[in-house]
Amino acid sequence: MEMQRKSGDGVTTFIVTGSLNATTSPTAGATLAGTIDAGESHLVLNLAGVDYISSAGLRVLLATAQKLSRQDGKLVLCELQPAVREVLEISGLLTVFVVAATEAEAQSLATH
Repeated sequence: MEMQRKSGDGVTTFIVTGSLNATTSPTAGATLAGTIDAGESHLVLNLAGVDYISSAGLRVLLATAQKLSRQDGKLVLCELQPAVREVLEISGLLTVFVVAATEAEAQSLATH
């Protein structure tokens, strides 16, 4: 798993590639928590390159969203692959997260 970071217009976007699983989730969680601790409160995760997400990956997304909501921030997911969308839907989390079709839409939603 790789996470490429870019910032602009008050939004930090991570382009994630690979799998979010028990092996990679601790690194992803630490990266996201560190970003929030550094004062970033509007995050976008572009998951176009993620083909698999496990329960450990879901926990990272939930923990990140909860931490941001406590700080009046927001997490927006975008460009979900069908397999990832299906996992979110089956787990009932598709309605918990803000999901956008495109990265541009996600960046707009992250600040509103």
